[in-house]
Amino acid sequence: MTTLGIIGAGHIGSQVARAAITAGYDVVISNSRGPETLSDLVAELGPKAKAATAEEAGAAGDVVVVTVPLHALAQVPVEPLAGKIVLDTNNYYFERDGRIEALDKGETTTAQLLQEHLPTSKVAKAFNHIGSRDITVDVAPAGAPNRRALATSSDFPEAVDFVTRLYDQIGFDTVDVGPLSESWRVERDRPAYVVRQSAAELRANLEKANRLP
Repeated sequence: MTTLGIIGAGHIGSQVARAAITAGYDVVISNSRGPETLSDLVAELGPKAKAATAEEAGAAGDVVVVTVPLHALAQVPVEPLAGKIVLDTNNYYFERDGRIEALDKGETTTAQLLQEHLPTSKVAKAFNHIGSRDITVDVAPAGAPNRRALATSSDFPEAVDFVTRLYDQIGFDTVDVGPLSESWRVERDRPAYVVRQSAAELRANLEKANRLP
C-alpha cells in the first residue's frame, strides 16, 4: 500500500489522514510544532499512522500532501519531495497570508507557486475546495446517484491519475481541470469553491468562473 506523507496537521491534513487510513493507506503526518504535539491525533488514527518532522514525512511518503498556510510554503522541504507526486490543498487568504501581487493580478495560481518551490516534484491540486468535515462525511461509493465530485489539476498526467484514484477510494468523483495554470477555477470565491456538487455541476461551475473573482 502507498504511504502518504502529510505536511500540515490542521483541519484538512488531519481529515485527509483519516480518510486515507480508512482507504487502506499508511500515513506519516507532521506539523510545525514537532511530532510530540501530535500524540493525541496519532493515537486516534491508530497503528497505520505515525508522527514525524516535515522532512521525515516528506521522505517517508510515496506521495506527499502539502497542507500548510500559503505564507509558509517556503518552509516546505524540497529535497525529500523530489520526484514525488505532491498534493496541494492550499488557498490564498490575503487576510492571513498578506497580499501576493501575482495572485491578485491573476498571473499565477497557488498550485503554481508550490510547483515553483518544488521544481523536481509533480504538484497536483486536491482537497482545496471542500470543507474539512465533509472529507470524511459527504462520501459515497462509485456509481452512487449524485455522488459529490472534487476537482484536480496538474501538469503531470500521472499526478491526475493518482488523485483520481485517491478521490474514488475515499468516496468522490473527479473532474480534471487541466494544467496548474487553470487551477484558479477552483480557488477561493469562484463558483466551485466549497459547495456540494456532482461532476456535471462541478464542470458547469468551472465554466462560470472568472479569472479575477
